Amino acid sequence: MLEQALPGNLLLPEVRLQDVIALGAEQLRTHCLPLLDVHEVYAEMEQAIHERRPCSVIRLGDGELLTLAQDTVYDAATVKREGTFLPYAGVVPPDLHARDLLAEAIRQAQIVGVPQSRRKHYHPLLHPAFRGNHLNLAAHRLTGSTVNYSLQQAGLLGRLLSGKQLLVIGNAAPSLAHVLTERGFIVSGLISPVRGVRDAERVIQESRGFEFDLAIVSAGIAAVIICSRIANERGRTALDFGHMADAIVKRQIELTH
Repeated sequence: MLEQALPGNLLLPEVRLQDVIALGAEQLRTHCLPLLDVHEVYAEMEQAIHERRPCSVIRLGDGELLTLAQDTVYDAATVKREGTFLPYAGVVPPDLHARDLLAEAIRQAQIVGVPQSRRKHYHPLLHPAFRGNHLNLAAHRLTGSTVNYSLQQAGLLGRLLSGKQLLVIGNAAPSLAHVLTERGFIVSGLISPVRGVRDAERVIQESRGFEFDLAIVSAGIAAVIICSRIANERGRTALDFGHMADAIVKRQIELTH
């Protein structure tokens, strides 16, 4: 590709391919979209909790993007072939209703975590999947899709959870609630199990029976829908917690206030 991009009458100096890529990446800087760093996301969530206003922090990975890609980027057969894990994540393709629910949840979210990985169904699928669902990336406040882990690595997760009434949602919720309570955090309610995207509406309705400051949701693809809806309908903060729940339950991560 590099050879084809150069005129035939020019000889490259002794440069490495990574040097050429670095120079090209620098030229693209003005076209890049800004991402909120973890401290900005933390501050936004804390302020939203204090002001009792909606703040959903959702995260998009290959499962969410393949769900969005149904009949917009890929045909049904391709999605089923490429997304063999989707039923585990909460969507059994073809499911265009799940696609539309997911697109609307993204549209209404306050902060959207997006993948930066160049693996096939991560960042390379992000732009076409958004375009196919009439979603405008530039209109959203964006952060990295691993923001749940970034909060922990920056020492901010315990501070975020401390002193808040927590609504814990997901299949791991009973075990997670137990560990959180042991650690002195306040669990005001839990909802479990969550049986995929088609169960999201029941979970949202059930959440109305709890008073809470922050919902932490570990429910695969359904978490995006649940977080966005809970935040906007209840005026609360909701974090797509992902596999962080399992890591805490397995004591792989120790939370401190």
